[in-house]
Amino acid sequence: MPILTFHGHSCVQIAVEEQSLLIDPFLRGNALAVSQPEDIITDFILLTHAHTDHILDAEPIAKANQAKVVAIVELATYMSWKGLETIGMNMGGTVDLGFARAKMVQAYHTSGIVIEDKQQIMYGGMPAGYVIQAGGKTILHAGDTSLFGDMKMIGERYDIDVAFIPIGGHYTMDPEDALQAAQWYGAKLTIPVHWNTFPAIQQDANKFVMRLEENGLQGKVLQPGESLSL
Repeated sequence: MPILTFHGHSCVQIAVEEQSLLIDPFLRGNALAVSQPEDIITDFILLTHAHTDHILDAEPIAKANQAKVVAIVELATYMSWKGLETIGMNMGGTVDLGFARAKMVQAYHTSGIVIEDKQQIMYGGMPAGYVIQAGGKTILHAGDTSLFGDMKMIGERYDIDVAFIPIGGHYTMDPEDALQAAQWYGAKLTIPVHWNTFPAIQQDANKFVMRLEENGLQGKVLQPGESLSL
């Protein structure tokens, strides 16, 4: 039985018995987070794309846990330059983590690493989401994304138990687009992420869940540090 923990922003941990994976760790830069990198115990770190608010704490957590970092090949290469053990993959690929399998699916966004002192931006590979099968459940982490039609195809191909989708607007889908995405994904439970971390993405997540329920879908708001057993 998987246990899902929301660490704030887009950071989600999926645990099955004694093993776990962590997606998009961003704790030190998130004033709403209740955990810090040194609090996290995990075996794998999955990255959806290269923006700072999704990779900031990958290095310290990976080094402290000897955890492998899974990412698209360009971002995995960048992480390997930091001395981390990585698994580079690409769109449509699946990685077997033993206790879980993660398939990389499309997200429609950007991905780059900002090098402030040189005023340069390094290409970080394509942005992605993950369809994760663990403990007999199927969990979607949509990554940072706008609305796109192939969300419907993903929903038709997979019987999704839980979908984590962004609702913040400005940098990703807003609640209106996220509602359409949730309808296309057709998950048994939809959990909003990527909201309220910054002023530009302030949203009423409870109102979004109400909209889901008005449209025949189940939703739940998780606060940073809150867990859910499937």
